[in-house]
Amino acid sequence: MKLVTTDGDRVYTTSRIIAENGEVQHQAIMKLVRNYSDDLKSLSTSGFEIRKFKTAGRGGEEALLDEIQATFIITLMKNSKKVVQFKKELTKQFFKQREIISRLVQQQKDPSWVNVRRDGKQVYFQKTDIIKDFVEYATSQGSKSAKMYYINFAKMENSALFFMKQKYPNLRELLTIIQLMQVATADTVIEKAIKEGMEQEIFYKDIYKLAKERIIVYAELVGKSPVLQLGENNETNR
Repeated sequence: MKLVTTDGDRVYTTSRIIAENGEVQHQAIMKLVRNYSDDLKSLSTSGFEIRKFKTAGRGGEEALLDEIQATFIITLMKNSKKVVQFKKELTKQFFKQREIISRLVQQQKDPSWVNVRRDGKQVYFQKTDIIKDFVEYATSQGSKSAKMYYINFAKMENSALFFMKQKYPNLRELLTIIQLMQVATADTVIEKAIKEGMEQEIFYKDIYKLAKERIIVYAELVGKSPVLQLGENNETNR
């Protein structure tokens, strides 16, 4: 079970997760959070956040807590076997996410990674320029949802190249140098397929199929690789 979420360099759990796994009412955890708010703020330089949530038609407020704050709240709860197991698993997941973030920070300081990432952005922007032309092309041929091709091409490319068990805030920031080089090549493959298809005046759906076929062939050559697992967020590709 996923107990922690990553947002940039921030790793946190929520009062709802603590309540669910500690077998207590969420309102009881929120009462602890509010009663000990000064202590929670003093435990972290970033303080803590209370946000609104809505699920299954019901809403409320929940607290976002880092590892130290979450541990403090758990110490105020009855120390049952389930709470002990929960604290153990929560600690493991916090540690794992901190370790991943540390690796990413070091990777992004590597001049070689920075150069490859910069060059890859240029290739990506070239591809999006062609997709823009393709959207107009598809629209002229009767497509009612041509703008979806920005997302469709990205999903098609990413699913062919990477094993992904979740969504990512910015996928390419997590890729290794080799993966960045592979995705840049894939961008070029898509760009050329679209260009050729439009020059030959092929039907827009067939152009997409052509690009997909070529990406699949390319992915079979380079192989599919895993992406680091971070917090649950919406995926962007740039």
